[in-house]
Amino acid sequence: MNTGPGGHVSSTRSNEQAEDLTVELRSTINGTAIAVEISANDLLVDLVRDELGLTGTKRSCEVEVCGVCTVLVDGNPVSSCMLLASEVDGSNVVTIEGLRGTEFFRTAEEVFTRHAAVQCGFCTPGILLTLKAVADREVSDNLDIKKELSGNLCRCTGYQALLAAATELLT
Repeated sequence: MNTGPGGHVSSTRSNEQAEDLTVELRSTINGTAIAVEISANDLLVDLVRDELGLTGTKRSCEVEVCGVCTVLVDGNPVSSCMLLASEVDGSNVVTIEGLRGTEFFRTAEEVFTRHAAVQCGFCTPGILLTLKAVADREVSDNLDIKKELSGNLCRCTGYQALLAAATELLT
């Protein structure tokens, strides 16, 4: 380590050396405690999909815009395509697979089906996880569902059915 401008510590480690650095991750994924060795540069989306086989979490834009990689970390929706897996050490992570079987999921499935709010389904896991986070907060009369879902893009539905389903689900 060197001291850089302003006394800030900077690493002399090259990117190749950083890629070789492994860390132990201890976390809870969908209610199951895990302890795995990961590269310090591994993204959460890669851990979830490639290492744990939880493929409901998708990879798409890779710039934190579309929402298909959304997971809940300690109850908050996050873009797993931009989050290092090591940053969830000690956290509780929920993917769409962890939401299945819950009363929220059963209700959402019924409401989304009734409103024809799902077409191809690619964006649905991220949307449902975002709505779960909203539902777990104290929902007020001032809830702006469009704003809550602004981090989730859907290319199929035109949003009207999605908004109607989300409104019914959250009220």
